[in-house]
Amino acid sequence: MTIEELISGCQKQEPKAQHLLYQRFAGRVMGICMRYADSRDDAKDIFQESFIRVFKNIDKLQNIGTFEAWLRRLVVNTALSYLQKNKKYQTQLNEEVLIETAENEDYRQILAGFSREDLVALINRLPTGYRTVFNLYVIEGYAHQEIAQMLETSETNSKNQLMKAKRALQKMINEQNLYENYERKLG
Repeated sequence: MTIEELISGCQKQEPKAQHLLYQRFAGRVMGICMRYADSRDDAKDIFQESFIRVFKNIDKLQNIGTFEAWLRRLVVNTALSYLQKNKKYQTQLNEEVLIETAENEDYRQILAGFSREDLVALINRLPTGYRTVFNLYVIEGYAHQEIAQMLETSETNSKNQLMKAKRALQKMINEQNLYENYERKLG
């Protein structure tokens, strides 16, 4: 079945189409869930809620060509709702903290040289607030103003969380590089 046929079938609530759509996108949806969740159990909860929302709202999808973007946004919104509902996103409001030149840093440089799996593992080690803003800004491409609205916080807080996330990632990368260099010298 084509994606158009799957979506049309899901809009008609056909179980076969729903099952095939689920199978086709389950991996991508779980990948998004894992980026926002603190644990695999949390990711499974977000995953399940995401697909419930997909099948509940797919009839509202106007343009089938935008399905994947629609799906990604729905999953991200589901993850954010889950984190807020379960108080997993701890905002660290401090409007007086100066935002240093971190906005000008090139975060891609920080992450260069790591495999996708290594990057996901590093990002998942970040505290929930840092990880959430990092994912929204770097991975999903949202602006700080949008992130602030989604998380019901300020742009300043969003920028601070991103700056702290980058610093924490840099520290983890430096520690990992030191450890690997030490192992090479011993080996």
